[in-house]
Amino acid sequence: MKSSFLQSGLWASFKAAFGWKPYTFDFKGNSITVLVRRFLKKFSLAYIPYAPDTDTDIQELSLFLKKRLPKDVIFIRYDLPWFVKEEGRWSDSSDAPKHFYKASLDIQPPSSVILDLTQTEDEILRGMKERSRRNIKTAAKKSVVVTRHAGDDLKIWYELYKETSERDKIAIHPFDYYQRLFMIAAGQDDIDVRLYLASVDGDVIAGIITLFYGKQAVYLYGASCGRKRETMPAYALQWQAIRDAKNAGCEYYDFYGCPPNDDPNHPMHGLFLFKTGFSPNLVHHPGAWDYPCHGMIYHLYRIAEAMRKFYYKKLKKR
Repeated sequence: MKSSFLQSGLWASFKAAFGWKPYTFDFKGNSITVLVRRFLKKFSLAYIPYAPDTDTDIQELSLFLKKRLPKDVIFIRYDLPWFVKEEGRWSDSSDAPKHFYKASLDIQPPSSVILDLTQTEDEILRGMKERSRRNIKTAAKKSVVVTRHAGDDLKIWYELYKETSERDKIAIHPFDYYQRLFMIAAGQDDIDVRLYLASVDGDVIAGIITLFYGKQAVYLYGASCGRKRETMPAYALQWQAIRDAKNAGCEYYDFYGCPPNDDPNHPMHGLFLFKTGFSPNLVHHPGAWDYPCHGMIYHLYRIAEAMRKFYYKKLKKR
């Protein structure tokens, strides 16, 4: 099985277009992509999304990379790919190794919902919550039409995404960010980035972006407007993407980001109900962990990052 799309050539090229410099290393026969970015014109940080597969060699890998990365890298941040019972923990059986620190913020979502695509379509539907099955049927009865589009139609989706951002108070990238993803994907043979739009009577009311890579399908971004929400376009979009992913040979569909539990007070509780409605398989990762290369500078950076997080998560939202 291929590693995560975050370790693919597409993702390295994509991030290189936005200020990151990718390095690829062979470590014990495994290819590992490291993204490096400079800040304050004097320092750099290294970021490794979803590698290595286990924590067996992570200390050895860190020492290996420290000798080979630019000398101004002050720390290596890992987004760890293995599963744990509770997000944020290094593992279920042990604490983090010496010299590793839980990052102030996670880059990739530490919790997600996974749908098994090796089942038949009928089995997938039976595994959903009754509400999700009902809403898929409602979308069909309300004549919601889901179509796949090329990147040329991305502006339609982005207008919906801006409305979603304002409504749900989420941060989004400029249009060029998403456009570049499609442009780079067009030159890749092993990765498929797709845009789906949902419309009623020709009125486009919702859209999603998905990615198929090897055996994995990933729901990356979703957008909708306030019109005709009773037609349940989000359910029609997901059901089409799920069936397409299955037909493309993918073995699981990753809804990619979800609150860690069924907490009605969580600001994204609606998202939890939506995604777990398709599958009860809620999974957790350890999140992001740091290995300092220059201890004193790293701890100053860590304080500054925590203060920035507090400002954007608490003060700015008041």
